[in-house]
Amino acid sequence: MKAIALIPARIGATRFPRKLLADLRGKTVIRRTYENTVATGLFADVIMVTDDDEIEAEIRSCGGRTFRSTREFESGTDRIAEAARHLEADVFVNVQGDEPFVNREALASLLELFEDGTGVDTLVGSLVQPLDDPLLVADPNYVKVVMDFSNRALLFSRSPIPYMRDKSAPITFYEHIGVYAFRKEALMDFTVWPVGTLEAAEKIECLRFLEMGVPIWMAVTEGAAVEIDTPEDIGRAEAFMERMGLE
Repeated sequence: MKAIALIPARIGATRFPRKLLADLRGKTVIRRTYENTVATGLFADVIMVTDDDEIEAEIRSCGGRTFRSTREFESGTDRIAEAARHLEADVFVNVQGDEPFVNREALASLLELFEDGTGVDTLVGSLVQPLDDPLLVADPNYVKVVMDFSNRALLFSRSPIPYMRDKSAPITFYEHIGVYAFRKEALMDFTVWPVGTLEAAEKIECLRFLEMGVPIWMAVTEGAAVEIDTPEDIGRAEAFMERMGLE
């Protein structure tokens, strides 16, 4: 199965402007994301998709491949779709640019959703991990997911789901990890479908697939590392690198 990783990257960010070019122990966040994605060995190609000169130059400086976006996009999915239109692969994986500690095992479990057998009918897949901290369950910056018995997503929300009317019910909360995998047809369809009411209300782009009746299959992983969303996350990332003995 041929898989291509596409990393959408833009310079602007509301909570942490220019975060992708922030220094993380001698390398930029975006360079670490790119190099670690390549190092997984899972992909036939890894391409940075951006409309920014500095990000493009940074990736090219380490010998990486880039695709230049022709305009501004509403979402990372729209951005990578422009690149995917010119490429051929069985699966395209959207790796977020602010994920400098790409987890090979998690990405491998995501690709397994598309393997021969039941996976031939899979159009969209993504990742979740258990969320234990009640403060994070209540935090709207952490997107929650509820799934059916086959691990198909039923709903994504910034609100705590499910609502615990029965406090004794044995419920595990799941956090959505924003790494997606797509068949090309699903990616192309996404770009022409209208934004639905759920997506507009929650600002969660994958809800567009559910509103259009396309199942999203979830792979459960654990121990996802630090994402870079705020300046404080740089310190958390440095502590993680120290703890794990990473260079």
